[in-house]
Amino acid sequence: MSNEGLQAAQRKMADAGVAQTAIDVFSHYYGQLEEGVTGSIPEDTIEPYLDPPRLEDVTIDPAQAKSAFDQLVVINLNGGLGTSMGMDRAKSLLPVRDGKSFLDLIVEQVLAARRATGSRLPLVFMNSFRTREDTLEVLAKHPDLPVGDLPLDFLQNKEPKLTVDGLQPVTWDADPDLEWCPPGHGDIYTALQTSGLLQQLLDAGFRYASVSNSDNLGTVPSPVLAGWFASTGAPYAAELCRRTPADRKGGHLAVRRSDGRLILRDTAQTPPEEMDYFTDEHRHPFFHTNNLWWDLEKLDAILKERDGVMGLPLIRNEKTVDPGDKTSTPVYQIESAMGAAIEVFDGATAIVVGRDRFLPVKATSDLLLVRSDVYGLDERRALVQKVDTVPGVSLTSEPYKLIGDFELRFPQGVPSLKEATSLDVQGDWTFGADVSVVGAAVLGEEGGTVPEGARVGTEG
Repeated sequence: MSNEGLQAAQRKMADAGVAQTAIDVFSHYYGQLEEGVTGSIPEDTIEPYLDPPRLEDVTIDPAQAKSAFDQLVVINLNGGLGTSMGMDRAKSLLPVRDGKSFLDLIVEQVLAARRATGSRLPLVFMNSFRTREDTLEVLAKHPDLPVGDLPLDFLQNKEPKLTVDGLQPVTWDADPDLEWCPPGHGDIYTALQTSGLLQQLLDAGFRYASVSNSDNLGTVPSPVLAGWFASTGAPYAAELCRRTPADRKGGHLAVRRSDGRLILRDTAQTPPEEMDYFTDEHRHPFFHTNNLWWDLEKLDAILKERDGVMGLPLIRNEKTVDPGDKTSTPVYQIESAMGAAIEVFDGATAIVVGRDRFLPVKATSDLLLVRSDVYGLDERRALVQKVDTVPGVSLTSEPYKLIGDFELRFPQGVPSLKEATSLDVQGDWTFGADVSVVGAAVLGEEGGTVPEGARVGTEG
């Protein structure tokens, strides 16, 4: 191991106040990186996972569901900046419906669940060093949100980006903040322990956690799922959805041949020449939603047994130090995936849930859909589908990829899509008020303005 690069990184982390356990985790991955480990999971090392249990087959006694819900904490991953859409603050602050952001609606979902069940149901966000301040400012507007002395957030750790050439902590004088990155959402286990929050939750009588991404408004707190998870006695469970052709890039669970354990495989862990296996929705019929369930007592035991180093598979992410400047220094970001912990726990399981629990916004085309009349909000403050089939939406990249440009194209709001089967926008179009898309609509490369009140597409 190159002591020089590792020691420089360790000093940098220590000087920045990063917890020693987080430094130990980073050092573990640094050794793997130097050895050339890429985290690759070839197809011949796994078997498809074909027959997980299904939520639609589950019957849970209401008293059992209530008991589990009373011991549940909701944890939200909120470290992302939405950089792929041109954002520079927490993605969860993006307005989604009725002028309310993801963050607003997640809070409203939890408060509605508390009213409906009488459970304590604390809500806690894992923030990154880039999202914390803005998030806490919004949460301060909800004085009824805190539960006892539990915090509203805990902080994800940070680590230095490493030069591809030499594995040294990168230096970037133009913006020293860009020298750092979060260690992927697999850091949640270390951060829960080093922040003291895991022990606080256990001391306060919480046994279970429901964990999801803050850009997914489908993960409404569910007593039935909580009751199911408690009834299994499993230490850990993942929610899965049936794959469609649109989900071919989503990670999936598989059974590792060497030991029979469930594992998670993402695109970054698939050899390029085997992507046809990965994207085959018949071979691997379920995708991983990143909605997880944990038994906190068993998680605590695993972390103590491993001295805080979960040993999740390495994800080597190659970037440039300034993501907006592709000519800047090439770097590695050492990451791990939260869902990869399924292989750490004996007896871990999974369950297939409805598509209503997976409604992420990864691109502006997703945002267009969730803002449209294809969806509405119910009494749980959940997004509910108002049409039989969600239309496909394709927006040409340049005018619509970044959120600022996207908003300029819809100054009067997004069009009605409830009568649409598809919308393919190939050019730079600006939409007037009260536009309706019907059937299959194609707006050509010539671009222009869709006038107020227009109906576009194939009617009849």
